[in-house]
Amino acid sequence: METPPARTATHLIALDIDGTLIGRDDKVPSETVQALELVRASGHHVVLATGRSLVGLLAAARRLGLTEGWAVCSNGALTVRLDRRASSGYDVVEARTFSLGSVIRQANRLLPGIDVAVEEVGWGWRVNHEFGPGLLNGPQKLTPLEDLLAGQASRVALHANQATDHEDALRHLGLTVTPAGHSWLDVTAPGTSKATALEQIRYLLGVAPEHTVAVGDGVNDIAMLGWAARGVAMGHAPESVREAARETTGAIAANGAVPILLSLVPALARRPGLSPLGAQLAAAVHAAAEREPGPLVVRVWHGSSPDLAGCEVHTLREGRWVRQAPVPAGRASTMRDVERAAREAGLTYPRGEEGRRRAHWRTTAPVPRSGPAEFELPLTYA
Repeated sequence: METPPARTATHLIALDIDGTLIGRDDKVPSETVQALELVRASGHHVVLATGRSLVGLLAAARRLGLTEGWAVCSNGALTVRLDRRASSGYDVVEARTFSLGSVIRQANRLLPGIDVAVEEVGWGWRVNHEFGPGLLNGPQKLTPLEDLLAGQASRVALHANQATDHEDALRHLGLTVTPAGHSWLDVTAPGTSKATALEQIRYLLGVAPEHTVAVGDGVNDIAMLGWAARGVAMGHAPESVREAARETTGAIAANGAVPILLSLVPALARRPGLSPLGAQLAAAVHAAAEREPGPLVVRVWHGSSPDLAGCEVHTLREGRWVRQAPVPAGRASTMRDVERAAREAGLTYPRGEEGRRRAHWRTTAPVPRSGPAEFELPLTYA
């Protein structure tokens, strides 16, 4: 499949997790992580959008190298900001909840003895029967069915043979009902989907509607694929999902999401032989220069060890340095590594005129002032 040429406008890229980034073997391919880092270095917003609970989202995000930015979980019921500085690793921005009583009573009338799980955000689930291994993310607390009826929650999971035969009957309650296979239904608040949550994020980020991309493989991705200007179905997705998309990529076994991600990375950063750090610097500098021509710098700072704790590219806008993109591979590297990677990527920087001609890093004031000392190095293409 031919992929469109890379574009430098900032995009919002919504990505399902299971079946899109992570396969049935539960392994995260290194090619996927590298592509995600290149996309982020290119200045785009990567937003995980999953049916997993928050607990499951956080575990996957860490493995994918995503510790900052927006994310959607529980099929759109929860919108969070990932933040490695927060004690929990995230902040809940919105939780769409609904009253539990009517749907649980109706489900138990239709399928007596049905397995019911009520999501407890950030912890796990309250369940009337223990769910089998791998069915729920996070711990389970056995709770009598009558005790599950009270209050509100962001999601209820229903599990029983042929549960989807009763999908319409539950929808008549006015709630959102999303099937997964023949034996599973997720119930969320009215009008809830990955698409509704993503549209709010798009608005807050100021990304143009025509610069939205989504990749997914499940029935719960159909609304998201229709919402995106470029909706991409995985090659193994059911026919209904592929019909909802504007294009189809390879299956999960072939890392089908990777070529879609790389199509949004500047060509200079996709040259063979570049190290991850060199490729990310090339992506960040090229994309930033295209968006806002003018001076730019790579900015780094240390944590508690000699290795770098952070690395970003900033551009000068109206007299202020503004962050354009992270350079993920810069973390745990050194300033000398950054210099070597910059040269490898065809970038130049100020150097002394005599002796070893060391790079001219300059010190900047950290924000907040109590933070670690920062250093920056101007970069240009040779």
